[in-house]
Amino acid sequence: MKKLILILSIVFIFTQPCGAETVKLPQPKYDSKFSIEKTLLERRSVRNYKDEPLTLAEVSQLLWAAQGITDKANGLRTAPSAGALYPLETYLVAGKVTGLPAGLYKYKPRGHELEKIADGDKRTELSKAALGQSSVSQAPVVIAISVVYERITGKYGQRGIRYADMETGHVGENVALQAVALGLGTVMVGAFNDDSVKKVLALPTEEKPLYLIPVGRK
Repeated sequence: MKKLILILSIVFIFTQPCGAETVKLPQPKYDSKFSIEKTLLERRSVRNYKDEPLTLAEVSQLLWAAQGITDKANGLRTAPSAGALYPLETYLVAGKVTGLPAGLYKYKPRGHELEKIADGDKRTELSKAALGQSSVSQAPVVIAISVVYERITGKYGQRGIRYADMETGHVGENVALQAVALGLGTVMVGAFNDDSVKKVLALPTEEKPLYLIPVGRK
């Protein structure tokens, strides 16, 4: 009987799916000589980018600005969220990033890391889903924001939908201002086919796409 239990235990261990591949991001910076006033002054929508990669450090900084943890004890983030419920999810569509293979990744704020969802460059496919907008296919990376409304409507009812949409705006502005501070350009994209974007990003049933944010060198 003990041998049977041991055999079954071994079979169970080796038939479990392997953990998702993760990429630890460089530590973000919490200070710079670029003032918030200057980022506000210089922020513009930029739709054309140089054919140059971003660094992993730049990607790290952008993702931290979007949804990074600023209070580890309480899990608070860079963007305000009603009730600190955080209904948003952040994805990285990486095409040209030094030290990071092209692919689709999910940002994990708690560990400040990326979880690989799929291999391969998804930018062209995502651009088609975004009504052919060239900024999406041309940018070395696209940050995508999705939402799980149920996380917030459970407390706030239908009003929670408005709160989640407002939160998306906070995230977008954080990314835009961080991009300026890094000498990068970005634009906010909201025109796309929801079902097509959901398919490209391999979103779970409960998640809905809200925002695409291409980022690249001006």
